[in-house]
Amino acid sequence: MDSFPSPAHREPAREPRPGELRAGNDDRERVAAVLGDALADGRLTPEEHEERITALYRARTLGELSVLTVDLLPPEAQPLRTDVRPVTAFFGSQVHAGRWVVPTRFSATAICANVTLDLREAVLQSNHVTLQVTVMAGTLTLIVPEGVRILMPASGVMASKKNQVPPSPDGPVIEITGLVTMGGVVAKSPKRPRRPWFRRRTANGG
Repeated sequence: MDSFPSPAHREPAREPRPGELRAGNDDRERVAAVLGDALADGRLTPEEHEERITALYRARTLGELSVLTVDLLPPEAQPLRTDVRPVTAFFGSQVHAGRWVVPTRFSATAICANVTLDLREAVLQSNHVTLQVTVMAGTLTLIVPEGVRILMPASGVMASKKNQVPPSPDGPVIEITGLVTMGGVVAKSPKRPRRPWFRRRTANGG
């Protein structure tokens, strides 16, 4: 009788690549909207549009969806981004937002620049993401949805590190490492809409 390997001898499960992560209905809708625009302005023929829509509803992963729009929009405007490269900004500003896969290990550099990484619509490749930062005379701002836990062991020299994200003991972790020199790193959650300060008076004046 064949025996199963003991836990000590089992190989660890391979982490899925960004493009291998499962797609959801919202992801399909994002791609379908781009395909519809391309049909409307003539970048796709009706036959090409039908072929891609068929492939869209057969797709199971983000990678299978992302190839359907790669020739329709520039990289920064793609509805889904699975091939994410390190973010680097010199003497300017850069915003990374939308639907993109955040790799388990990711790096961002801001030299005399302001970099914003908006993760509100992003997909984390794993439950523990390490963000390696290099910030010199600049600012790196990280915007995360509620439920994400932020750790900031990054070293600082004449630097500011602000974690404004409410603690969430059971959520995924983003660990910010690296070096901040004469600059700042800020992690925050999006602001909740304010409630009106007044109440409509009732008919009896109460």
